[in-house]
Amino acid sequence: MTDSAATDPIRQASKPYDELLKLLRDAATLSSVQTLLGWDQETIMPPAGAALRADQLAGMSGVTHRAWTSPRIGELLAACEADGAVRADEGALANVREARREFERATKLPTDLVEEMARTFSLSIDAWKDARARSDFAAMAPWLEKIVALNRRKAEFYGVPKPTDPGAGETTVLYDALLDEYEPGMTAWRVERVFKPLRARLTPLIAAIASAQKRPSGAILETGAPLDAQIAFNRFVAEAVGFDFNGGRLDVSAHPFSETVGPGDIRMTTRYSEERALDSVFTTLHESGHSLYEQGLPKAARFGQPLATYISLGIHESQSRMWENFIGRSPSFWKWALPNAARIMGPAFAKFSLDQAYGAANLVKPHFIRVESDEATYNLHIMLRFDLERALISGDLKVKDLPGAWNDRMKSDLGLTVTDDKIGCLQDIHWSMGAIGYFSTYSLGNCYAAQFWETMQKEMPDMERRHERGEFAPTLAWLTEKIHRHGRRWRAEELCKRITGQGLGHEALVRHLEGKLKPIYGL
Repeated sequence: MTDSAATDPIRQASKPYDELLKLLRDAATLSSVQTLLGWDQETIMPPAGAALRADQLAGMSGVTHRAWTSPRIGELLAACEADGAVRADEGALANVREARREFERATKLPTDLVEEMARTFSLSIDAWKDARARSDFAAMAPWLEKIVALNRRKAEFYGVPKPTDPGAGETTVLYDALLDEYEPGMTAWRVERVFKPLRARLTPLIAAIASAQKRPSGAILETGAPLDAQIAFNRFVAEAVGFDFNGGRLDVSAHPFSETVGPGDIRMTTRYSEERALDSVFTTLHESGHSLYEQGLPKAARFGQPLATYISLGIHESQSRMWENFIGRSPSFWKWALPNAARIMGPAFAKFSLDQAYGAANLVKPHFIRVESDEATYNLHIMLRFDLERALISGDLKVKDLPGAWNDRMKSDLGLTVTDDKIGCLQDIHWSMGAIGYFSTYSLGNCYAAQFWETMQKEMPDMERRHERGEFAPTLAWLTEKIHRHGRRWRAEELCKRITGQGLGHEALVRHLEGKLKPIYGL
């Protein structure tokens, strides 16, 4: 089945299907306006515009929700499901299946709730920025109370998904309804089945590294550069790995992110430190991974269709973590990147060797901040958040007790004593924007990325030699062919099985981390 809608035979054979795609595109166009308002809020909107922006987002969310839940879409879905031409076409069938899922979820939510969430989350983001800057949890607590309550209401409207995992029994929780929004088909029980053995393998590895006699220097990470030089280098790296600046932007925000407005308009952000120039490079690689996925989806021909939409946030995170860690923290990447860093950001980087750059990129040291953490300890950050947000939704943890619970887990899991909520429970934007159920997808993405990486190494044995020369196009082409271009043709774990021959698991990630870190630390 071609990706060109103009030559798509099923559209000519089925008028209901053709009309359905038009309505989906119209709804996606409205949603893109809402997305653009959100991007603007995070990047260039003046602070005094927060109240109006909340009203704008609430209004647009209502308009968009009514478009997605139009009774006509329900009628067309029923007609398509009964249409033999649609059922005989794998791509069309996937579009209808996934559109049905989204339609049914959307119609369960009252429009007034959708508008209330949009308004609250918009105002909460602004409150979070101020509270985080002042490390004032008391100022943020009322907003978190509202966010938890709204997420509970949303989950109740959705209803708890039926367990699909053998052995899960009848164990169901409201949290699963929220998780299912970000990772379709996933349950907390299934996440635990991945996280528990992953933690069991990571804990002794991190402990062994902490006591290792051999330890790389992090001096290059403490090297600064002028802001304009950093911007130039980050654009150079993003373009080198394949980001098309003709169809995208790289800007600055308090919390880096990647946002898709629509075909030809993919926007990502990073942040810079004049004292630590390389921090932004890893962030830009991460967001480039997200954006490359979006640019690899067939949006030009299929905007609004599930076939032009990412599968899950776990798969999305697999792409960002792939470019940030599996590629961006490899010796082959730094063999290419180091001389270019010296050329663009200044001679301060010329004094470091490849071994020093590679070792520093893989320095394992528990850190208060998730986004500044190394590959190994990062997953403990995710498990902490996964456990705490489940407890918030279940009611086992009260918002007022969140700082204490967070600090206790940071001490027990990472050995760190949190003395400032800015580097504790206020550090992430996700809860302030209403995204409860999201966090586990980061580590699921790490697991998926490791499985994809092993397959890539087998199918492209010269891949890392190409990376040494700055040749990243074949790697991006593989990811586009195997993952990006399919959209939601298959669910995440089915896609993983088709590519790697196995479902989701933790073993490949452990092999990756042990295989890289043990030699660096002489273990």
